[in-house]
Amino acid sequence: MSSERDSETTFDEDYQPNDEDMPYSDDETEDELESQQPLVEPGQNQINRDTEESQEPLKKDCSWQVKANDQYFCEQPQFKRTVFLCFKKSKYAGNAIKTYKYNPVTFLPMNLFEQFKRAANFYFLVLLILQSIPQITTLSWYTTLVPLLLVLGITAVKDLVDDIAHHRMDNEVNNRKCEVIREGRFKNTKWKDIKVGDIIRLKKNTFVPADILLLSSSEPNSLCYVETAELDGETNLKFKMALEVTHRYLQEESAMADFNGLIECEEPNNRLDKFAGTLYWRNTTYSLDADKILLRGCKIRNTDFCHGVVIFAGADTKIMKNSGKTRFKRTKIDSLMNYMVYTIFIVLILLSAGLAIGHTYWEQQIGNLSWYLYDTQDFSSPYRGFLNFWGYIIVLNTMVPISLYMSVEVICLGQSYFINWDLQMYYPKKDTAVKARTTMLNEQLGQIHYIFSDKMGTLTQNIMTFKKCCINGQRYDKDASRHKVIQQVDFSWNKYADGKFSFYDHYLIEQIKSGKEPEIHKFFFLLAICHTVMVDASDGQLNYQAASPDEGALIMAARNFGYVFLSRTQNTITISEMGIERTYDVLAILDFNSDRKRMSVIVRESGGNIRLYCKGADTVIYERLHPRNLKREATEEALDIFANETLRTLCLCYRDISHDEFEAWNKKFMEASVATTHRDEALDKVYEEIGKKLLGATAIEDKLRDGVPETISRLSKADIKIWVLTGDKKETAENIGFSCELLTDETIICYGEDTSALLQTRLENQRNRAGSSTHSSLRMNEPFFQGSKDRALIITGSWLVCTKGVLLLTLKQKAMVVELVKKYKKAITLAIGDAAHIGVRISGQEGMQAVISSDYSFGQFHYLQRLLLVHRRWSYIRICKLLRYFFYKIFAFTLVRIWYSFFNGFSAQTAYEDWFITLYNVLYSSLPVLLVGLLDQDVSDKLSLRFPRLYVLGQNDILFNYKKFFLSLLHGAITSLIIFFIPYGAYLKTMGQDGEAPSDYQSFAVTAASSLIFVVNFQIGLDTSYWTFVNAFSVFGSIALYFGITFDFHSAGIHVLFPSGFHFTGTAPNALRQPYLWLTMILSIAICLLPVVAQRFLSMTIWPSESDRIQKNCKKYVAEEQQWKRRQSAFRRGISGRRSAYAFSHQRGYADLIASGRSIRKKRAPLDGVLGNSMTQVRDAHETS
Repeated sequence: MSSERDSETTFDEDYQPNDEDMPYSDDETEDELESQQPLVEPGQNQINRDTEESQEPLKKDCSWQVKANDQYFCEQPQFKRTVFLCFKKSKYAGNAIKTYKYNPVTFLPMNLFEQFKRAANFYFLVLLILQSIPQITTLSWYTTLVPLLLVLGITAVKDLVDDIAHHRMDNEVNNRKCEVIREGRFKNTKWKDIKVGDIIRLKKNTFVPADILLLSSSEPNSLCYVETAELDGETNLKFKMALEVTHRYLQEESAMADFNGLIECEEPNNRLDKFAGTLYWRNTTYSLDADKILLRGCKIRNTDFCHGVVIFAGADTKIMKNSGKTRFKRTKIDSLMNYMVYTIFIVLILLSAGLAIGHTYWEQQIGNLSWYLYDTQDFSSPYRGFLNFWGYIIVLNTMVPISLYMSVEVICLGQSYFINWDLQMYYPKKDTAVKARTTMLNEQLGQIHYIFSDKMGTLTQNIMTFKKCCINGQRYDKDASRHKVIQQVDFSWNKYADGKFSFYDHYLIEQIKSGKEPEIHKFFFLLAICHTVMVDASDGQLNYQAASPDEGALIMAARNFGYVFLSRTQNTITISEMGIERTYDVLAILDFNSDRKRMSVIVRESGGNIRLYCKGADTVIYERLHPRNLKREATEEALDIFANETLRTLCLCYRDISHDEFEAWNKKFMEASVATTHRDEALDKVYEEIGKKLLGATAIEDKLRDGVPETISRLSKADIKIWVLTGDKKETAENIGFSCELLTDETIICYGEDTSALLQTRLENQRNRAGSSTHSSLRMNEPFFQGSKDRALIITGSWLVCTKGVLLLTLKQKAMVVELVKKYKKAITLAIGDAAHIGVRISGQEGMQAVISSDYSFGQFHYLQRLLLVHRRWSYIRICKLLRYFFYKIFAFTLVRIWYSFFNGFSAQTAYEDWFITLYNVLYSSLPVLLVGLLDQDVSDKLSLRFPRLYVLGQNDILFNYKKFFLSLLHGAITSLIIFFIPYGAYLKTMGQDGEAPSDYQSFAVTAASSLIFVVNFQIGLDTSYWTFVNAFSVFGSIALYFGITFDFHSAGIHVLFPSGFHFTGTAPNALRQPYLWLTMILSIAICLLPVVAQRFLSMTIWPSESDRIQKNCKKYVAEEQQWKRRQSAFRRGISGRRSAYAFSHQRGYADLIASGRSIRKKRAPLDGVLGNSMTQVRDAHETS
């Protein structure tokens, strides 16, 4: 997390790929990403794939050197770089992180510099300087200084509060402690004091403070199990393994202190899964890779302690490199508002120039001939006009809405707090409240067009449960959801049973206990033996560590049904079969990968028989079945039924192998094992030669999160396009679409490969049309699909980009799809991640690593509908009302001075008192609009959810655009005409009660100002949809505040104290005691507001909007809400023949680790004597915990 958080990206610019912000990009540059074409021909696809696969990895530049236990090594001159002039600093970062932006010395200058980068703030600074020139100013300096200081002060306080929070977070992390070698012994040291080259000791359940090379651990062969949820969001444990030489020699504390190895490796980078380096120690070199590196942010699991040497620290660590620069996201309305401010600048300059020309003409015709106007300055008329140009720039400065930025920031901050305080988005199960981590994207969420969502852990809970199965053609699929009175199976007879496991088909248990069905025995025996699960037996409990939650669900199912995996060695596996323990020889394990889509083992049973067991995707298993398999059709029918219920399926099969076949295979295996790059291919070829006998199929449920179907249905009705980006196969994507109601039976599904052919035909037709006429052009805006039916597009990875590696391919594609839509559709996007305009995170089983860097985070997916359809729709409406009203009241206030210029010789004389100009936007008209921006609601939250179509207003930019902007300006101009000319006409021929005509300038200024205050405050009252006591108090309180301050400033007492600052002595008391002035104000108010009231009435009666109709029938809808029930799901089971996905994760398991034998516990010398009291303290702490 870099401190450079001031880089800005606008709506039109932020689709540019950023390699620092996208950890998916390993070797691709931004130019390569930019060059990806949205429509790639199938032939070109294959060429790209072949080319990419043929590329050799680039050789790493191993210029990073680390010397263990040598803090001065990094301070050598060759490792220093120039930071400023002749000042140099080591290129090795300290371990302290810095996400804050300011310190006590830099806060004031840096904050002011950033604030004056805003055009409005800088403009007012220039005005303040111009007002110091007596020849051009007609306003007092405080009319500009007071609003400017107020805006700068409030913004500075907001930035300070935000930065203090970053300071606290940094201090909390930097002051964590771990053990570091100091003076030959391990001592507790703060994270911020750790340096590159330090030897550290980490204990169980602690976080890794830096990127370190694993040297040794308490586990056999110095294995170390880590949880990487903070890095990649996966909660499955991964293992790291130290070099054999460091495991052997670096166990004692003294050996650690004497270790002086030199490490050469690649420079710090953001590639989480890659590392290349070399260890030089004792005149020998040792190769280092990512399997030996513990990254900062990982958590030590199932390992009592481990040791390592720090390679990258602080900002150089991979997790910090992936954080990149925090980009300032600017909303669409914010960008539009800036353009409108620039428009106002142009209008201001043109008006000032026109009025200056008018003054030049007036001086030539009248001013030079009027002796009583002589000011002792012999300036020419053009020069006086030039001075007046700058005078009008100052007088009309209120056209530039400096207070608008402050108001928007205050409102956005308040709206963010309202979201954080919403109890309806609080997830009590995990004590997780919704968190708005940005305050400037509120209204942007009210304009979302596309939502990009992951499936795993976002739409689903990522908690796998074994639900049903098919064995030898017989389905065992009774379910409590369909049989209301059925009881779950009692597993109390099994001492290894898990109390959380539930199953409802009693007939299967009876078959297992009877032992009459050998196929059932083989089915569960396969589940118990064909896997790469690691087991840890402690305190009589079996704890499984699986490479994927799917495999964990299968092994737990076998355990509950009486086939319990107990332990394994390098070549054997022990299983309890219905209470009888048996050990089998494991001859080979071929792990899962994305190409094979299956996993196989070859075992020798107790009788000497050799058998191959295999489980995998139905598509690959069926291709390899024996031609005369009797149960093929029955199992396929069961798979279709399970798939229609959106269960994750896979097939099980086996094959007996003769000794001659095994010997032939074993010979090939030994030959292939010499060259590891061909091992999988050789084994695969052997397995391809063996026909298999089908055993059955399993069905695993990956439960949807609560409220997912309702949420997607409502968001779809709000015209939000939802894309589910998943790494699973096409059938899974289709099934998950149906289960969460993204797809219905009426939806026409289009596949990428089919659509591609249509695209090619269309492009050829367009080229033919273009070639047939010299004036024709390609028409890309014609509809691709004819008709109005709902369609869904399912695209596989090869139609997006061709890359190597399934995991990287998946991550790249997901981010690139988002970039594609942002770039070519110019639509506002929301993604579960941060590649979109707005990034959100679901705090769940996966994805916790980026919650802090996201814009919004919450506990459940269905909270998204309340966030978008309620809070952010309200935010959009409120901000739009604020902007329209702000521009209206500014022009109603400012243009009065222009009309006044026609009667004062264009002399830049103001029409108001200076203090009224100062306080108009700050006090007299600010509070009501702020409350509307914070509290206003067109309809209630329940009705907002019930009628999602209300959200379309924001998508279509209906409530605020250039048309609305100019209408607001026109409305303000008309109001200013009324505010000026009605009092002007009333003052032409009037007589007061005392027989005098109070038609002086000051009385006129008070009358116009009072009329204006009434009109603008009543206007915001008309714009208010949700009235509360606070709103009413703010409207009438602002009017009362105006009169209170005006009478005070016009009193004789304050004039005596400050004679140069208060010139309207007695004006308000004298003028406002005249009844006809009040009648004048009432007439002005009526003429301004009655047309608005009439227009609103006709609009709501004749052309009512959706919101108007809902408000009109609000009571009826509230009554119906009491009886409303959730509609039946559009998804109906058992209709279409959809096939679900194989239940495997997209990563290899622990097969290589098992085959190496390094995971097996062996007896060795106890470490108590080696480490002294340290080992005893570790164990005591473990027992205490």
